[in-house]
Amino acid sequence: MDKNTVNVNINGVDYKVEAGQNVLEACRSVGVEIPYFCYHPNLKVAGSCRMCLVYTGMPARDRATGELVKKEDGSCEIAWMPKPAIACGTNVAENMHIITDSDDVKNCRRGVLEFLLLNHPLDCPICDKAGECKLQEYAHAFGRAESRFIENKNVKPKKVDVAGKIMLDSERCIQCSRCIRFCNEFVGKSIFGFTKRGSKTEIAVYPQADNDSNYLLNVVDGCPVGALTEKAFRFKMRTWFLKVTDGICAESSAGVNTRVWSREGKIYRITPRRNRAVNETWMADSGRYVFERFKDENRLRRARIDSSPCELSYAVDRCVEILKLGKVAIVANGWQTLEEQYAIGELAKACGAEIFMASHIGEDDGELVSADRTPNMRGAFVTGLIKEYPKPDLSALAEKVRGGEIKTVLCLRENLQLLGFEAKDFKLANIIYCGALENETSEIAKVCVPLRSEFEKRGLWINRQFRVQKFEKAISAPSDTIDDLELLLVMLRDFSGASFSIPSVDEIRRVMAAKIPQLKSCADVPSGGRQIDASAFADADFPESDAMHFAKNQHATRKE
Repeated sequence: MDKNTVNVNINGVDYKVEAGQNVLEACRSVGVEIPYFCYHPNLKVAGSCRMCLVYTGMPARDRATGELVKKEDGSCEIAWMPKPAIACGTNVAENMHIITDSDDVKNCRRGVLEFLLLNHPLDCPICDKAGECKLQEYAHAFGRAESRFIENKNVKPKKVDVAGKIMLDSERCIQCSRCIRFCNEFVGKSIFGFTKRGSKTEIAVYPQADNDSNYLLNVVDGCPVGALTEKAFRFKMRTWFLKVTDGICAESSAGVNTRVWSREGKIYRITPRRNRAVNETWMADSGRYVFERFKDENRLRRARIDSSPCELSYAVDRCVEILKLGKVAIVANGWQTLEEQYAIGELAKACGAEIFMASHIGEDDGELVSADRTPNMRGAFVTGLIKEYPKPDLSALAEKVRGGEIKTVLCLRENLQLLGFEAKDFKLANIIYCGALENETSEIAKVCVPLRSEFEKRGLWINRQFRVQKFEKAISAPSDTIDDLELLLVMLRDFSGASFSIPSVDEIRRVMAAKIPQLKSCADVPSGGRQIDASAFADADFPESDAMHFAKNQHATRKE
């Protein structure tokens, strides 16, 4: 028998499930739904809501002999527990029998829901959680069609501000304690707690609590009802109007998996997407707002030559002409996709360019914001753009411009004036700026080409664990912008004089998989990403905390 699995019987059907799981997770793994409120896969079991009650039993044994008791047909007699048990707090065992759909179980669910709704306000039409509220869903699926409650409901505090980013509505709370447990277990301090007793119990914030945490919005994601809502998203849009796209957080090299919620070209919010190998179900609050830097007032909207607007195609042609003058340097960055970095390498070979990069280092918070503030610096190692971790500025490139060694700089998304360049250096070389945002470099560059943000394209990034992960296009790009990859491939084609059609992202991935050993299995990356062999980069001078995190995760990724 496989020690990693056990045989169970769920509602009369035999299954093999992972050993050590609780009943709730085991049933979910085979497609059997058990409703729950208080349970969370990454928090300790509380067992307070009682919504996941099921009946369990084991094969009966004769007390005298220890032998299995058989029925007349030869099957085992099942000794059922006299009372239902909570599925979240009961682990599966070999030959366990589980019933999740009997009349008694359904009555348990109806009873739990009736108690939860006794004092719950009937404000679903105006509740910001409508459309993703578990209480609303379960009330329709498992609850009574009518209420027997005739007394007045208890009134509890509403619209309580928490840390300036959460709105607390205590009368909607169902006392699942998820927010309390998250703060205690993940944040490491008590922020929320229960006060009063009985039907007057309410959730509240400790007076003078230190609630300045960069992870506090995770309690909003975990709240199964509308008791905790995000102020920045509150009443902005109904969730059923929004399109959800799989993304990767660009805040740092942690590679947090996200969901991007958008409608008609506008992003309304970003929430975490579960990936057990990377971020479980959490993300930093700061990562939820990275899309705001691409507001309309910050965008580079039109192509320019010598500060005068021009057609995009003309600006691209002018870029090729300037590159052909020779003495070229390309400034790449850690926000570009693997596909783009590969194309940069090919373009550099074609025009004999030297590649420069700058690191962007911040403080590692020990959780999901890493020291490396770029999402794909590892990709530059894998694609061969760099062999050692870059310095935090481009002073070496600036010196080459001043010495006349470099006459053309193709700058991709970086602000040269913050990385060692001075205004006078822009007169010593032809500076081509390609980026999505206006900055000091775009204002005085010879040529400006507007690019798309990471939300307006698809691609691959490699996080600090050397895990290749993909993100999809969430919104349409503004007119008169061009994708980085398309721009690079057009330049490569025009520079080399070759007559090839522009390959797609998928075609580039297949080429990389064939040419780069570490990417041989990455032509088709699953939604959860794929770990690659990073042994060739073990001696790279990564930020210390990132390197330690990578080493710490090697056992887990090898096991995967």
